[in-house]
Amino acid sequence: MYRKKNREQLEFKDFYLPFGGKLRSDNRWIRLAEHIPWDELEDRYAALFSEDQGAPAKSFRMALGALIVKERLSITDEETVEQIRENPYLQLFIGKASYQDEAPFDPSLMVHFRKRLSKEIIAEINELIVKDRDGTSGTNTGGASGADGEANENPGTNKGMMMVDATVTPADIAYPTDLNLLNEAREKLEGIIDVLYEPLRNESAKPRTYRQKARWNYLRTAKKKKVTQKGIRKAIGTQLRYVRRDLGHIDALIAHKKEEPLLGLLARRDYRALLVIQELYRQQEKMYREKIHSSEDRIVSIAQPHVRPMVRGKAAAPVEFGAKIVVSKIDGYHFLEELSWDGFNEATRLKEQIERYRDRFHCYPEAVLADKLYRTRDNIQFCWEHRIRLSGPRLGRTAKDSRTIRKWKRRIAGCATGSRARSA
Repeated sequence: MYRKKNREQLEFKDFYLPFGGKLRSDNRWIRLAEHIPWDELEDRYAALFSEDQGAPAKSFRMALGALIVKERLSITDEETVEQIRENPYLQLFIGKASYQDEAPFDPSLMVHFRKRLSKEIIAEINELIVKDRDGTSGTNTGGASGADGEANENPGTNKGMMMVDATVTPADIAYPTDLNLLNEAREKLEGIIDVLYEPLRNESAKPRTYRQKARWNYLRTAKKKKVTQKGIRKAIGTQLRYVRRDLGHIDALIAHKKEEPLLGLLARRDYRALLVIQELYRQQEKMYREKIHSSEDRIVSIAQPHVRPMVRGKAAAPVEFGAKIVVSKIDGYHFLEELSWDGFNEATRLKEQIERYRDRFHCYPEAVLADKLYRTRDNIQFCWEHRIRLSGPRLGRTAKDSRTIRKWKRRIAGCATGSRARSA
């Protein structure tokens, strides 16, 4: 259930302090609250709930405000609640009408706030903040004009500058190795076998898992200071056989009592882990048999099977684990253009990002700042046709003739000015 609050925007001067005094209007949280369109997005948030069932949910402003506080301060869920309880500015930011020396909600609700506010809603919030900054759909300085601005009077004018880059947001997982993943899978399977065998205790003998011996075999290799490739391969093969044995025991337990669904005894977390381990075993067994070190949609975490390895080629971290994102920066505002758990070439997305810029500000940018990776032939041709400056090194071999180099530099510098003058 969701109950809508009063639509009138709460102002800092109306906030009641029981111990006297008043709030400063130039506080960063008050200034930030004035830029967020709380009421415009509350209807979409209210649509996620039933009209007459369940307890009333926390308001949209409280949910979004708490998440913003957590990210801005880089703190935990528990510390977020404590900071809000102690700070009157934060209580005003999340929509409280007066200061209260008690926790506004339980820290466990932060998990539900993150689930309800999807990336689509956050992207819409970002778009509305930019549009409402001047009362137009454009930016203030250096950006493109809005729907009623100069760009509409002269559609061929390019305005603003867009900076584009891609990165990987690291996931909170341990560094994955094949041996550690198989050992974790074996331990989880042993726990599942214990749960499934409990109803059959008086009917049959418990399957033998050799868990102590399997643990000893794992530690014998994992605790060595120096391990050869041959030793690692031998340890992986041993753990694979233990995992295969445990999966066979689980199938036998389920088949032993078909009239009663034993899988119903498992917790949702354990059943999900069982499905993940079956796919993990298939991938690891294939890589071990074919002597390869890569697999399609490779699982690197049993708890987070959606995480994929991202090959970045950096000296410090050649492979990163997390979601790959593409972000554009326009006049101080950052837009999340794409988020994917699978790897992709960000250069192929440049045209779409430029078209989104045109949809937002009704004109193309005057210049795009990007890495050398974005300077493909298709992207250069696209930017040249729309009089967008995409600076960077020339493609192909380095020219030895200085006249050729000067001619190319004049062309890059004049693509946003000379071409516009010729078209006029």
